[in-house]
Amino acid sequence: MDLVSTPLLPAGFKVPASRNESPSRRLRGMLASKPYVFAPGVYDPMGAQLVMYHGFDAVYFSGYSFAIGRRTVSALRKFQLTMAMGDPDKKVPPTHLEIPPVVVDMDAGYGNLFNVQRTVELYLNAGVAAAHLEDQVMPKRCGHIAGKALIAADEFVGKLKMMRSVADDLGHPDFIIIARTDGVSATEAPESKRGLELAIDRGLRYLDSGVPDLLWCEFPTAERGPTETFCTEIRKRFPKARFAFNSSSSFKWFNEKNPITWDELGLLGIGFIFITLALQHAAGHGMSVLLEGLKHDKEEGYMDLQRKEWADGATIPTRSHHLFTGVPYHHHVGQEYGASRLSREIDERLEISKVV
Repeated sequence: MDLVSTPLLPAGFKVPASRNESPSRRLRGMLASKPYVFAPGVYDPMGAQLVMYHGFDAVYFSGYSFAIGRRTVSALRKFQLTMAMGDPDKKVPPTHLEIPPVVVDMDAGYGNLFNVQRTVELYLNAGVAAAHLEDQVMPKRCGHIAGKALIAADEFVGKLKMMRSVADDLGHPDFIIIARTDGVSATEAPESKRGLELAIDRGLRYLDSGVPDLLWCEFPTAERGPTETFCTEIRKRFPKARFAFNSSSSFKWFNEKNPITWDELGLLGIGFIFITLALQHAAGHGMSVLLEGLKHDKEEGYMDLQRKEWADGATIPTRSHHLFTGVPYHHHVGQEYGASRLSREIDERLEISKVV
């Protein structure tokens, strides 16, 4: 990994040279060079930082996740500086992390094509690498809730074209556009076709526009058959078509007799795989385990968590909340900039083995 200096760190500390690379260009390069790119779904900045710490290719924010938590992109740039410092006073070495491209949900564009225009401007100015747009009417419904209705295909193509035009106007030709169709389970649409036939027809029309980089069909179940059929039929006309796939948290994958693998998805032409609510479920599980421990075992419930965090060989970056949130970074940079109350001079000299 190539490292470079930055004025936001004291002398001697460095960050990956990719820090100022366009996130869209970075994601586009991975899509071109990897069998598939995987992005865990997150719902807040802390989750995004953990995805970054553990070295995943990308970060995914779903619309559902935005409703649960809050969005962030800039937090990752700050987190890169935090980890590039480590904690010199506690002899914690620097960790150099690449900033993963962030892919976000744009729902149905939050209105007409002019709402799409405004949303894409906001996303690009926030540093988003890619966004997906779906062909539902407003107000839209979750892809795994019944009662979905579709707008006309021509209207949706107009929205896709607006996304590309805005990106080009702002100087972001690498911005990645993902076109999603809910045709498989839609109950209302201008066409007479329904089900997988409608989804395939919609997918072909969207690719005919020349706009989407990736095509995503939302499926109501985890069955492999519809996914294989959709990709195969689309590739009869567009042999080089690439797809996105929602390895959805709405499905009990562990109950599938023959669940489709990520490697198999890659062979079908699926270049981007994501689990929409991966970290929400993990957080709910982890918090529930702790709360049950506190309820039944009182102080031992919390100490049991700490023993796991600080066990030999454990790689839990949040075990020191001071390091994870950048206290050493703030101290050292505060000293560089003459902010005495933020500097290392404010130190209680506590025993390192007893504090995080």
